[in-house]
Amino acid sequence: MQRPDIIFIVADDLGSADLGCDGGAADVSPQLDRLAREGLRFTRAYANSPVCSPARFALITGRWQYRLRAAAEEPLGRRSSVLGLPPEHATLPSQLREAGYDTALIGKWHLGHPPSFGPLLSGYQEFFGPMGGAVDYFSHRTLGGSRDLWEGAQPSDAQGYLTDVISERAAQYVARPRQGRPFFLSVHYTAPHWPWETRDDVAESERIGGDIAHLDGGSVDTYQRMIRQMDEGIGRILAALPQDRRANTLVVFMSDNGGERFSNNWPCIGGKMDLLEGGIRIPQIAWWPGRIAPGGESALQTLTMDWMPTLLDAAGAAAHPDFPLDGMSLLPLFDDVGWLPQRTLHWRMKHRQQAASLAGRWKYLRVDGHEYLFD
Repeated sequence: MQRPDIIFIVADDLGSADLGCDGGAADVSPQLDRLAREGLRFTRAYANSPVCSPARFALITGRWQYRLRAAAEEPLGRRSSVLGLPPEHATLPSQLREAGYDTALIGKWHLGHPPSFGPLLSGYQEFFGPMGGAVDYFSHRTLGGSRDLWEGAQPSDAQGYLTDVISERAAQYVARPRQGRPFFLSVHYTAPHWPWETRDDVAESERIGGDIAHLDGGSVDTYQRMIRQMDEGIGRILAALPQDRRANTLVVFMSDNGGERFSNNWPCIGGKMDLLEGGIRIPQIAWWPGRIAPGGESALQTLTMDWMPTLLDAAGAAAHPDFPLDGMSLLPLFDDVGWLPQRTLHWRMKHRQQAASLAGRWKYLRVDGHEYLFD
Protein backbone atom coordinates (compact mmCIF):
# COMPACT_ATOMS: atom_id res chain seq x y z
CA MET A 1 0.00 0.00 0.00
CA GLN A 2 1.10 3.57 -0.66
CA ARG A 3 2.18 5.72 2.24
CA PRO A 4 -0.96 7.20 3.79
CA ASP A 5 -2.00 10.80 4.00
CA ILE A 6 -2.24 11.62 7.73
CA ILE A 7 -4.65 13.96 9.51
CA PHE A 8 -3.92 14.27 13.22
CA ILE A 9 -6.71 16.01 15.14
CA VAL A 10 -6.28 17.17 18.74
CA ALA A 11 -9.06 18.57 20.92
CA ASP A 12 -8.21 20.73 23.94
CA ASP A 13 -9.38 19.63 27.43
CA LEU A 14 -11.95 17.15 26.10
CA GLY A 15 -13.18 14.71 28.75
CA SER A 16 -12.74 10.96 28.43
CA ALA A 17 -16.53 10.38 28.34
CA ASP A 18 -17.69 13.47 26.44
CA LEU A 19 -18.13 11.71 23.08
CA GLY A 20 -21.10 9.48 22.35
CA CYS A 21 -18.81 6.61 21.37
CA ASP A 22 -17.21 6.81 24.83
CA GLY A 23 -20.52 6.69 26.69
CA GLY A 24 -21.52 10.35 26.67
CA ALA A 25 -25.29 10.86 26.80
CA ALA A 26 -25.38 14.18 24.91
CA ASP A 27 -25.63 14.21 21.12
CA VAL A 28 -22.39 16.13 20.50
CA SER A 29 -20.24 13.94 18.27
CA PRO A 30 -21.97 12.23 15.32
CA GLN A 31 -18.93 12.60 13.06
CA LEU A 32 -16.44 11.28 15.62
CA ASP A 33 -18.85 8.52 16.63
CA ARG A 34 -18.94 7.46 12.97
CA LEU A 35 -15.13 7.41 12.83
CA ALA A 36 -15.14 5.17 15.92
CA ARG A 37 -17.67 2.79 14.33
CA GLU A 38 -15.68 2.65 11.10
CA GLY A 39 -12.28 2.48 12.77
CA LEU A 40 -10.53 1.70 16.04
CA ARG A 41 -11.54 3.11 19.43
CA PHE A 42 -9.09 3.09 22.33
CA THR A 43 -10.60 2.40 25.76
CA ARG A 44 -7.40 2.90 27.84
CA ALA A 45 -5.68 5.83 26.14
CA TYR A 46 -3.63 8.17 28.32
CA ALA A 47 -2.03 11.57 27.91
CA ASN A 48 1.63 12.03 28.74
CA SER A 49 0.60 14.87 31.03
CA PRO A 50 -2.60 16.21 32.63
CA VAL A 51 -1.87 19.66 31.20
CA CYS A 52 -1.51 20.85 27.63
CA SER A 53 2.00 21.93 26.61
CA PRO A 54 3.90 19.01 28.25
CA ALA A 55 1.59 16.57 26.45
CA ARG A 56 2.22 18.44 23.19
CA PHE A 57 5.99 18.19 23.68
CA ALA A 58 5.54 14.42 23.99
CA LEU A 59 3.32 14.27 20.91
CA ILE A 60 5.64 16.16 18.60
CA THR A 61 8.90 14.52 19.79
CA GLY A 62 7.76 10.95 20.56
CA ARG A 63 9.74 11.18 23.80
CA TRP A 64 9.16 11.70 27.50
CA GLN A 65 8.45 15.42 27.82
CA TYR A 66 10.76 15.56 30.86
CA ARG A 67 13.71 15.42 28.47
CA LEU A 68 13.00 19.05 27.55
CA ARG A 69 13.41 21.96 29.96
CA ALA A 70 10.36 23.85 28.70
CA ALA A 71 8.03 20.93 29.45
CA ALA A 72 8.67 21.51 33.15
CA GLU A 73 6.54 24.65 32.77
CA GLU A 74 3.11 23.17 33.42
CA PRO A 75 1.70 24.68 31.26
CA LEU A 76 4.13 26.77 29.22
CA GLY A 77 3.02 30.37 29.64
CA ARG A 78 6.03 32.67 29.90
CA ARG A 79 7.45 34.27 26.79
CA SER A 80 11.11 33.36 26.75
CA SER A 81 14.05 32.92 24.41
CA VAL A 82 14.98 29.64 26.14
CA LEU A 83 11.62 28.02 26.97
CA GLY A 84 10.27 26.23 23.93
CA LEU A 85 10.80 23.35 21.53
CA PRO A 86 14.40 23.67 20.30
CA PRO A 87 14.39 23.98 16.48
CA GLU A 88 17.28 21.50 16.27
CA HIS A 89 15.24 18.75 17.96
CA ALA A 90 13.79 16.15 15.58
CA THR A 91 9.98 16.16 15.47
CA LEU A 92 7.16 14.20 13.93
CA PRO A 93 6.64 16.80 11.16
CA SER A 94 10.37 17.25 10.54
CA GLN A 95 10.91 13.51 10.06
CA LEU A 96 7.85 13.11 7.84
CA ARG A 97 8.91 16.14 5.83
CA GLU A 98 12.35 14.62 5.37
CA ALA A 99 10.61 11.45 4.16
CA GLY A 100 8.77 13.37 1.43
CA TYR A 101 5.58 14.53 3.15
CA ASP A 102 4.02 17.97 2.87
CA THR A 103 3.44 19.22 6.43
CA ALA A 104 1.08 21.77 7.96
CA LEU A 105 -0.26 22.78 11.37
CA ILE A 106 -3.65 24.45 11.51
CA GLY A 107 -4.53 25.34 15.09
CA LYS A 108 -2.78 25.63 18.45
CA TRP A 109 1.01 25.43 18.81
CA HIS A 110 1.82 26.19 22.51
CA LEU A 111 5.46 25.06 22.33
CA GLY A 112 7.25 28.39 22.61
CA HIS A 113 7.03 31.87 21.14
CA PRO A 114 8.72 33.50 18.16
CA PRO A 115 11.28 34.46 17.14
CA SER A 116 13.16 31.66 18.96
CA PHE A 117 10.47 28.99 18.53
CA GLY A 118 7.60 28.19 16.24
CA PRO A 119 6.01 25.61 13.94
CA LEU A 120 7.99 26.68 10.87
CA LEU A 121 11.22 26.12 12.79
CA SER A 122 10.20 22.59 13.83
CA GLY A 123 9.20 20.83 10.64
CA TYR A 124 5.93 22.36 9.51
CA GLN A 125 5.94 24.01 6.09
CA GLU A 126 2.70 25.87 6.76
CA PHE A 127 1.06 27.21 9.90
CA PHE A 128 -2.13 29.01 10.80
CA GLY A 129 -3.31 29.42 14.39
CA PRO A 130 -2.44 30.75 17.86
CA MET A 131 1.06 30.34 19.25
CA GLY A 132 -0.01 30.32 22.91
CA GLY A 133 -2.28 28.27 25.11
CA ALA A 134 -5.68 29.95 24.93
CA VAL A 135 -7.36 32.73 22.97
CA ASP A 136 -10.83 34.21 22.75
CA TYR A 137 -12.78 32.53 19.96
CA PHE A 138 -13.84 35.84 18.37
CA SER A 139 -11.27 38.53 19.23
CA HIS A 140 -8.41 35.99 19.09
CA ARG A 141 -6.87 37.75 22.09
CA THR A 142 -4.87 35.90 24.70
CA LEU A 143 -4.66 36.27 28.49
CA GLY A 144 -2.53 39.39 28.27
CA GLY A 145 -4.99 41.04 25.89
CA SER A 146 -2.75 40.88 22.81
CA ARG A 147 -3.98 39.27 19.59
CA ASP A 148 -2.49 35.79 19.05
CA LEU A 149 -3.30 34.49 15.59
CA TRP A 150 -0.60 33.80 13.02
CA GLU A 151 -0.22 32.96 9.35
CA GLY A 152 3.19 31.39 9.02
CA ALA A 153 5.61 33.60 10.93
CA GLN A 154 3.47 36.74 10.59
CA PRO A 155 0.47 37.98 12.61
CA SER A 156 -2.84 37.23 10.90
CA ASP A 157 -5.84 39.53 10.67
CA ALA A 158 -8.24 36.64 9.94
CA GLN A 159 -11.70 37.05 11.47
CA GLY A 160 -14.38 34.62 12.59
CA TYR A 161 -15.21 31.99 15.20
CA LEU A 162 -11.89 30.21 15.66
CA THR A 163 -13.19 26.63 15.64
CA ASP A 164 -14.90 27.27 12.29
CA VAL A 165 -11.89 29.10 10.88
CA ILE A 166 -9.59 26.19 11.79
CA SER A 167 -12.02 23.69 10.25
CA GLU A 168 -12.34 25.66 7.02
CA ARG A 169 -8.60 26.13 6.65
CA ALA A 170 -8.04 22.42 7.23
CA ALA A 171 -10.74 21.46 4.72
CA GLN A 172 -9.13 23.69 2.11
CA TYR A 173 -5.74 22.07 2.79
CA VAL A 174 -6.90 18.47 2.35
CA ALA A 175 -8.84 19.36 -0.82
CA ARG A 176 -5.77 20.71 -2.63
CA PRO A 177 -4.60 18.94 -5.78
CA ARG A 178 -1.50 16.87 -5.01
CA GLN A 179 1.38 15.93 -7.25
CA GLY A 180 1.74 12.44 -5.88
CA ARG A 181 3.11 13.65 -2.52
CA PRO A 182 1.47 12.50 0.72
CA PHE A 183 0.60 15.07 3.38
CA PHE A 184 0.72 15.28 7.17
CA LEU A 185 -1.81 17.75 8.55
CA SER A 186 -2.04 18.56 12.26
CA VAL A 187 -5.43 20.05 13.20
CA HIS A 188 -5.14 21.29 16.77
CA TYR A 189 -8.40 22.83 17.93
CA THR A 190 -8.60 25.12 20.93
CA ALA A 191 -12.11 23.76 21.59
CA PRO A 192 -13.52 23.04 24.08
CA HIS A 193 -10.93 24.94 26.21
CA TRP A 194 -12.13 28.11 27.95
CA PRO A 195 -13.35 30.78 27.31
CA TRP A 196 -16.60 28.88 26.83
CA GLU A 197 -18.05 30.41 23.69
CA THR A 198 -20.04 28.86 20.85
CA ARG A 199 -20.31 30.44 17.40
CA ASP A 200 -23.46 32.18 18.69
CA ASP A 201 -21.74 33.82 21.67
CA VAL A 202 -20.08 36.92 20.28
CA ALA A 203 -21.89 38.90 22.99
CA GLU A 204 -20.16 36.77 25.64
CA SER A 205 -16.82 37.53 24.02
CA GLU A 206 -17.57 41.24 24.22
CA ARG A 207 -18.74 40.92 27.85
CA ILE A 208 -15.59 39.28 29.16
CA GLY A 209 -13.23 41.45 27.11
CA GLY A 210 -9.65 40.49 27.89
CA ASP A 211 -10.57 38.33 30.91
CA ILE A 212 -10.67 35.09 28.93
CA ALA A 213 -9.94 32.96 32.01
CA HIS A 214 -13.20 34.18 33.59
CA LEU A 215 -14.91 32.00 36.19
CA ASP A 216 -18.45 33.35 35.81
CA GLY A 217 -19.15 32.13 32.27
CA GLY A 218 -19.94 28.93 30.48
CA SER A 219 -22.30 26.07 31.20
CA VAL A 220 -22.57 22.38 30.41
CA ASP A 221 -24.84 23.26 27.49
CA THR A 222 -22.35 25.80 26.08
CA TYR A 223 -19.49 23.35 26.49
CA GLN A 224 -21.39 20.60 24.72
CA ARG A 225 -22.32 22.90 21.83
CA MET A 226 -18.61 23.78 21.47
CA ILE A 227 -17.86 20.07 21.07
CA ARG A 228 -20.69 19.71 18.55
CA GLN A 229 -19.33 22.61 16.48
CA MET A 230 -15.85 21.10 16.51
CA ASP A 231 -17.37 17.78 15.46
CA GLU A 232 -19.18 19.49 12.57
CA GLY A 233 -15.85 20.93 11.45
CA ILE A 234 -14.22 17.51 11.52
CA GLY A 235 -17.03 16.32 9.28
CA ARG A 236 -16.26 19.15 6.83
CA ILE A 237 -12.58 18.22 6.79
CA LEU A 238 -13.33 14.59 6.00
CA ALA A 239 -15.91 15.54 3.38
CA ALA A 240 -13.24 17.63 1.64
CA LEU A 241 -10.96 14.61 1.16
CA PRO A 242 -10.81 13.64 -2.53
CA GLN A 243 -12.64 10.37 -2.98
CA ASP A 244 -9.64 8.63 -4.47
CA ARG A 245 -7.53 9.40 -1.36
CA ARG A 246 -10.01 8.42 1.37
CA ALA A 247 -9.10 4.74 1.63
CA ASN A 248 -5.45 5.58 2.18
CA THR A 249 -5.93 8.40 4.68
CA LEU A 250 -5.12 7.77 8.34
CA VAL A 251 -7.07 9.99 10.72
CA VAL A 252 -6.18 10.07 14.41
CA PHE A 253 -8.30 11.93 16.96
CA MET A 254 -7.40 12.52 20.60
CA SER A 255 -7.49 15.06 23.42
CA ASP A 256 -4.33 16.68 24.73
CA ASN A 257 -5.20 15.83 28.34
CA GLY A 258 -8.18 15.06 30.56
CA GLY A 259 -11.26 17.23 30.79
CA GLU A 260 -11.78 20.37 32.81
CA ARG A 261 -14.70 22.27 34.41
CA PHE A 262 -17.71 21.10 32.37
CA SER A 263 -16.24 17.84 31.05
CA ASN A 264 -17.63 14.36 31.49
CA ASN A 265 -14.85 12.13 32.82
CA TRP A 266 -17.14 9.61 34.54
CA PRO A 267 -16.53 7.01 35.90
CA CYS A 268 -13.04 8.47 36.33
CA ILE A 269 -12.55 11.07 39.05
CA GLY A 270 -10.34 14.15 38.90
CA GLY A 271 -9.58 16.26 35.86
CA LYS A 272 -7.00 18.46 34.18
CA MET A 273 -3.96 19.07 36.42
CA ASP A 274 -4.52 15.75 38.26
CA LEU A 275 -2.81 12.38 37.88
CA LEU A 276 -6.09 10.79 38.91
CA GLU A 277 -7.64 9.00 35.94
CA GLY A 278 -9.81 11.98 35.00
CA GLY A 279 -6.74 14.11 34.37
CA ILE A 280 -4.90 11.72 32.06
CA ARG A 281 -7.49 9.36 30.51
CA ILE A 282 -8.41 10.66 27.06
CA PRO A 283 -10.66 9.84 24.10
CA GLN A 284 -8.74 8.38 21.14
CA ILE A 285 -9.77 7.07 17.71
CA ALA A 286 -7.85 5.85 14.64
CA TRP A 287 -9.54 5.58 11.21
CA TRP A 288 -7.88 4.24 8.08
CA PRO A 289 -10.39 2.58 5.72
CA GLY A 290 -7.77 0.78 3.67
CA ARG A 291 -6.00 -0.72 6.70
CA ILE A 292 -8.12 -0.65 9.88
CA ALA A 293 -11.19 -2.90 10.07
CA PRO A 294 -14.36 -1.18 11.35
CA GLY A 295 -15.71 -1.61 14.85
CA GLY A 296 -12.45 -2.39 16.64
CA GLU A 297 -11.72 -1.61 20.28
CA SER A 298 -8.37 -1.82 22.04
CA ALA A 299 -7.72 -1.90 25.78
CA LEU A 300 -3.99 -1.33 25.28
CA GLN A 301 -2.71 1.38 27.62
CA THR A 302 -1.27 3.98 25.25
CA LEU A 303 0.50 7.30 25.74
CA THR A 304 0.54 10.46 23.64
CA MET A 305 4.16 9.88 22.65
CA ASP A 306 3.27 6.55 21.00
CA TRP A 307 1.90 8.35 17.94
CA MET A 308 5.23 9.55 16.58
CA PRO A 309 6.70 6.03 16.19
CA THR A 310 3.32 4.80 14.95
CA LEU A 311 3.03 7.41 12.22
CA LEU A 312 6.67 7.12 11.19
CA ASP A 313 6.15 3.36 10.82
CA ALA A 314 2.98 3.90 8.80
CA ALA A 315 4.86 6.30 6.51
CA GLY A 316 7.94 4.10 6.20
CA ALA A 317 10.02 6.90 7.74
CA ALA A 318 12.89 6.60 10.20
CA ALA A 319 13.39 8.25 13.56
CA HIS A 320 16.38 10.58 13.91
CA PRO A 321 19.31 8.61 15.41
CA ASP A 322 20.24 11.50 17.72
CA PHE A 323 16.77 11.60 19.28
CA PRO A 324 15.70 8.01 20.06
CA LEU A 325 11.99 7.59 20.63
CA ASP A 326 10.47 6.61 23.98
CA GLY A 327 7.01 5.88 22.60
CA MET A 328 5.88 2.52 21.24
CA SER A 329 4.55 2.00 17.72
CA LEU A 330 0.87 1.06 17.76
CA LEU A 331 0.91 -0.09 14.14
CA PRO A 332 0.38 -3.79 15.06
CA LEU A 333 -3.03 -2.81 16.51
CA PHE A 334 -4.20 -1.77 13.06
CA ASP A 335 -4.09 -5.42 12.00
CA ASP A 336 -4.83 -7.13 15.34
CA VAL A 337 -6.91 -5.29 17.95
CA GLY A 338 -6.15 -8.09 20.41
CA TRP A 339 -2.44 -7.14 20.49
CA LEU A 340 -1.81 -6.32 24.15
CA PRO A 341 1.88 -6.11 25.10
CA GLN A 342 2.70 -5.49 28.76
CA ARG A 343 4.17 -2.11 29.60
CA THR A 344 4.59 0.30 32.49
CA LEU A 345 3.63 3.98 32.16
CA HIS A 346 4.86 6.84 34.32
CA TRP A 347 3.88 10.42 35.14
CA ARG A 348 4.90 13.25 37.40
CA MET A 349 3.39 16.69 37.98
CA LYS A 350 4.62 19.61 40.05
CA HIS A 351 1.07 20.63 41.02
CA ARG A 352 0.51 19.01 44.45
CA GLN A 353 3.77 17.07 43.97
CA GLN A 354 2.06 14.25 42.11
CA ALA A 355 3.57 11.07 40.66
CA ALA A 356 1.97 7.97 39.20
CA SER A 357 2.81 4.64 37.57
CA LEU A 358 0.54 2.19 35.79
CA ALA A 359 1.33 -1.49 35.21
CA GLY A 360 -1.49 -3.73 34.04
CA ARG A 361 -4.33 -3.61 36.57
CA TRP A 362 -2.28 -1.73 39.19
CA LYS A 363 -1.88 2.03 39.54
CA TYR A 364 0.42 3.75 42.04
CA LEU A 365 -0.37 7.38 42.90
CA ARG A 366 1.41 9.90 45.15
CA VAL A 367 -0.31 13.21 45.81
CA ASP A 368 -0.07 15.75 48.66
CA GLY A 369 2.44 13.51 50.46
CA HIS A 370 0.11 10.49 50.50
CA GLU A 371 0.61 7.24 48.58
CA TYR A 372 -2.08 5.01 47.10
CA LEU A 373 -2.25 1.72 45.24
CA PHE A 374 -5.35 1.10 43.12
CA ASP A 375 -6.62 -2.08 41.50
